[in-house]
Amino acid sequence: MKRRTFSREFKIEAVRLVTDRGVAVAQACRDLELSESVLRRWMREFEGAPSGAFPGHGRLGQEQAEIAALRKEVARLKAERDNLKKGDRVLCAGCDMKFAFVARHRHVWPVSWICAALHVSRSGFHAWLKRPPSARSTEDERLGAVMRRSFKDSDRTYGARRIWRDVLEEGLPCGLHRIERLMKENGLRARPRRRGLPKDDGARSVIADNLLAREFRADRPNQKWLADFTYIWTAEGWLYVAAVLDLFSRRIVGWSMKAERDATLVMDALMMAVWRRGKADALLHHSDQGSQYSSDQFQRLLADHGITCSMSRAGNVWDNSAMESFFSTLKTERTARKVYRSRDAARSDVFDYIERFYNPKRRHSKLGYLSPMEFEERSVLP
Repeated sequence: MKRRTFSREFKIEAVRLVTDRGVAVAQACRDLELSESVLRRWMREFEGAPSGAFPGHGRLGQEQAEIAALRKEVARLKAERDNLKKGDRVLCAGCDMKFAFVARHRHVWPVSWICAALHVSRSGFHAWLKRPPSARSTEDERLGAVMRRSFKDSDRTYGARRIWRDVLEEGLPCGLHRIERLMKENGLRARPRRRGLPKDDGARSVIADNLLAREFRADRPNQKWLADFTYIWTAEGWLYVAAVLDLFSRRIVGWSMKAERDATLVMDALMMAVWRRGKADALLHHSDQGSQYSSDQFQRLLADHGITCSMSRAGNVWDNSAMESFFSTLKTERTARKVYRSRDAARSDVFDYIERFYNPKRRHSKLGYLSPMEFEERSVLP
């Protein structure tokens, strides 16, 4: 059935039939073939605003028009507020960044609203859409691809300096500040290192003197080894990780992982280093004064291989800071942000970090941003 439509005049006369002539609503509805609900709605609307009632042809009454205008203004202001919240980083940027923001969000808000909020013209935005990308923006895209790959390969741990050297190695000349800018624009932020300053009030060791004396430089491989162990929490309990570091290349030459922190933990790490590097002359082994390193078994192992023992002063972690730095890097870049369900899972992850990333790939600031293995390969070995 076709829906009936009524003119404004018809509605006014129908209402007056009841209000002015005293015809009952039920009788008027029968005469005009209307439902009582429709006629009573017309009566309420006419009583509220006689002059503006029943505008017809899509026009609203004065009150409805004001409400609609207010709603439209509220929607515009709300969109502008949300737009400014998302676009606050580009308010002081150049037109290209503003236009890029408009292009990304034009399906959310009208282009005119975003352009007004960012103080750019709509015609400029549409011209920007048709304009071919500049040579610099094209080069930024190439740099961005290499940066993102480098950042991902480092397990999201590299900062601007290490990524910059990866980019240069790819044959793309650029400056460090440009890499910093592009990293910020691409949301690439290296994980911050959590670091505290330890106290430096230790006493001389009674087990062995501090022969290293904080001379963290070596002229050749197998001249100075540093050793220590740390611990990683898993759902099965602690996993203890011992490591031996060659100061010449900062390479981890031996490691061991166990559920117990006894003397065999550090002995196995030392034996791996000896098997890998071979027996060396005038080799210095430096560690802290932990019971594992001061044990009779470990001291005999050092003596059997002709290795000189050196130990930090009691309570003085600066005396072994290079080793502490490695463990800090291990935790910051890999283990601190993970939850391991088992010791085997943690053991596999630490192995992966040392043997597949740190030794062969990770750029070390003390080595001219070369990896430990690459530094050894480039050095003239005796």
